[in-house]
Amino acid sequence: MSAGVPEELEPLLGQNLLEHVPFNVAVINRDFEIVAANQNFRQFFGNWEGRRCHEVFKGIRVRCPHCRAAAVFEDGLVRVSDETGIDRHGRRCHYVVHLAPLRGPTGEVEYVIEMTTDLTETRHWQQQYNLVFERMPSLACVIDRDFRIVRANEKFREKFGEVEGQHCYRVCKRRNEPCGRCPAALTFEDGQEHTGRQEGVSKEGTPTYYVVTTSPLSRGDAGVEHVIEMATDITPIRELEMRLQEAHDFYEALIRNAATAILAVDNNDRVRVMNPAARELLAWSAARLPSGRRLRTWLPEEFFRRKPLDGDVVQLPETAVRNARGETVPVRFTAVGMKSGAKSLGHAVFMEDLRELKRLEQEKLEAERLGAVGQTVAGLAHTIKNVLMGLEGGMYMLDTGLRRSDAERIINGWEVLRRNFDKITALVKDFLSFAKGRLPDFQTVDPNSIAHDVVELYRDAARRQGVQLRFEPGFDVRPAPLDPDGMETCLTNLISNGIDAVMMREEPGGSVVVRTREEDGDLVFEVSDDGCGMDWETKGKIFTTFFTTKGGKGTGLGLLTTRKIVQEHGGRIDVESTPGKGTTFRIRLPRRRLEALAAAAKRSSGPEANHEQSNR
Repeated sequence: MSAGVPEELEPLLGQNLLEHVPFNVAVINRDFEIVAANQNFRQFFGNWEGRRCHEVFKGIRVRCPHCRAAAVFEDGLVRVSDETGIDRHGRRCHYVVHLAPLRGPTGEVEYVIEMTTDLTETRHWQQQYNLVFERMPSLACVIDRDFRIVRANEKFREKFGEVEGQHCYRVCKRRNEPCGRCPAALTFEDGQEHTGRQEGVSKEGTPTYYVVTTSPLSRGDAGVEHVIEMATDITPIRELEMRLQEAHDFYEALIRNAATAILAVDNNDRVRVMNPAARELLAWSAARLPSGRRLRTWLPEEFFRRKPLDGDVVQLPETAVRNARGETVPVRFTAVGMKSGAKSLGHAVFMEDLRELKRLEQEKLEAERLGAVGQTVAGLAHTIKNVLMGLEGGMYMLDTGLRRSDAERIINGWEVLRRNFDKITALVKDFLSFAKGRLPDFQTVDPNSIAHDVVELYRDAARRQGVQLRFEPGFDVRPAPLDPDGMETCLTNLISNGIDAVMMREEPGGSVVVRTREEDGDLVFEVSDDGCGMDWETKGKIFTTFFTTKGGKGTGLGLLTTRKIVQEHGGRIDVESTPGKGTTFRIRLPRRRLEALAAAAKRSSGPEANHEQSNR
């Protein structure tokens, strides 16, 4: 009887123990024949009667080269081995075998009992686990309570190198001590899953960014023994975020510091962006952005009638907006459609404040006018000196005629006095007309009508002098805001000069042609003649001094006055001339400037302006 086993129990154990154990059991003799086996063994390895162990376990005819059973027969020691064999279906299987000696009465090992546990399924899942762990797209590692890396997968090794046995904080962050608020430390502490966003350093020394999740992997007496860390590398996303942030900051700085007023509105006219220049232009000091309803009282009506689509542009070279104080502000207005893919985002509105530009333009016009006045002072003094010399000559002839009672000399002297008096009167009147500053009296008129009336006024006089005067109206010319008297003065001077130029050529006859047309947004008046023409030196003098080619007939102020009136209309006058072939004077009046000047003149002559003038 075995020690510790009741005598009456031994037969029962001998009869039933093999069948009740939950694993495969077989007994082999010294010839390695299986002499007994339980039902589990038969179900796993098949029929065994009359067969040797290597035939049943391995499916081979000769004994295994490193037979563990032979070693047990030899030294009587228990052995455990991890083996690979063939099951009853001929499939490869994995199992752990425990080999123990069964001794006879003499103490010699007569049999060996082999107890096998099937690990085939376990090995299969272990292989699957290893494969998943190694090939998972995340960075994965297992760390112990000392924060040493026990195992790391392929992705982790690619990012941080060979790391097993090293501290995770040293590997991932080049630190010499554990990280603050470490997700793994929290999992070791409370056994829960934790997630955090981390920044580390790759094996190449470059910054790397990842989101890490830690979960408990194994537990012991002290709690969680191992933690698995799974991290998603978000370095490309983080770099993209940083580039997007840089782009956002860059464009925000451009918008914030731009001198141009910028508004961004969505498809419901709600203001989303309003830079400081826009706040200043629209006099908006509230912290909140203005409403769409208020926006409609500020921006030009044309913008709301014709909102731009993606790629379209609503461009108003010169218009006006109203600010929060009710002031009208002249602006250059541009709006463009904004789009993201196929989705419309709204519109961006750009407004350039033209108030300072208008002021400078007005100052420039005034400076040019005064500069021309200054340039003519010397010529005026010279002209007056000549007139005074003529008066002195007339006085001398009149005095001597009176002393001598010479009636003819008296008449001649008086005629000299009269001619010089008429000359100085015309000179003073022309100069006062040129020098005085006034805003044009803008009226919406037909340019063709003005030109036609002046041509008709001079047609008979031109015909009497053998000059043909024609008018060629532009049929696309639209009404425009003009000072009718001023433009009549300009055309009168140019037609008169043209007739005189034709009269000065050697051949008789000739013509003067007046034309009107629209050209690139400009209203154009053109007066051409086929007269004597001008050389380069003469063209350089006609707008700068009291220069005249009419001898004693002219004061030299006609073209200066014409240029002044044209400048007061916001335009310019050009001249083309060829000696012996003729001259063309061309007045160009930009319509947008005409409309802006007319609007300014209307504001200055409104009730408030009249009230101010009456107070003065």
